[in-house]
Order: sequence, then structure tokens, then C-alpha cells
Amino acid sequence: MKKLCESAGFIVFIQGIAGLLHEWTGWFRFWAVVRRLEFLGGHPVFVDIVLVVTGASVMVAADRLKE
Repeated sequence: MKKLCESAGFIVFIQGIAGLLHEWTGWFRFWAVVRRLEFLGGHPVFVDIVLVVTGASVMVAADRLKE
């Protein structure tokens, strides 16, 4: 369970970073999932920041789980 939470947190964190890099530089066009979701289209930077914070929080919380 601990590895699953760490992996999910890492994927969410990377999606947020990729989305921010795409918004700022235009790179990682295929990794940025947020821009493909129509209902989140108006606030991509805010959603990417939330993804980064959520991913980091899940990874920190996974460290507190017992194996």
C-alpha cells in the first residue's frame, strides 16, 4: 500500500510539474493532462499548482504509513 501511494503521489506531482512547464515554456505538450480536460480549461496554472501540492502531500503521507 505504501508503494502504491508513493507511486500515485509521484505521478500526480510529475503531472503538475509538466503542466507548469508547458504553460511557462511550451514544452511537455503530450504530458500535460490538464490542458486536455475541457472543464479545467480556464484555470490550468491553478490546477497544476494544486496537482504539485497534492502529489507532494500524498508522497509525504505515504512515508507515515506502516508496511
